[in-house]
Amino acid sequence: MTEMLIKPAAASDAERLTALIQDCSAYRGSYAPMIAGLGVTPEYLAGHEVHLAVRAADDHLLGFYALITDPAELDLMFVADDAQGLGVGRRLITHLLDRARAIGVTGGIRVISHPPAEAFYRRMGAERVGTFPARPPIGWDRPELRFAL
Repeated sequence: MTEMLIKPAAASDAERLTALIQDCSAYRGSYAPMIAGLGVTPEYLAGHEVHLAVRAADDHLLGFYALITDPAELDLMFVADDAQGLGVGRRLITHLLDRARAIGVTGGIRVISHPPAEAFYRRMGAERVGTFPARPPIGWDRPELRFAL
């Protein structure tokens, strides 16, 4: 893979972040309710720690994360289908943890995981701490994990 940069999201990134969410094949079929109507707005970007991974050569969006700082929670994390398996998710998690520490987050970061992503988060160091109960429109329980800081 060519060089990747991780940088803060700008208001002008809202549309392409929303497109990445809606194009994500991991949320087709029975998982579609998790992203139905989900989008990123300029206001959301202004109010949260959102960082994106891009290909340095052409600014092609590879993935992003959004951190809520109080209480600390990984609100969103998506990696583009064409970037799966290239280490983008690992780099985003490393950046997330470093950034959280730099801005003074303590005690850990909560993650309510897409069920198929639980193994990824655990490989990155998160520990399962419970189960988040089903709430419409999502009709199944989800793993609750925590990254220690």
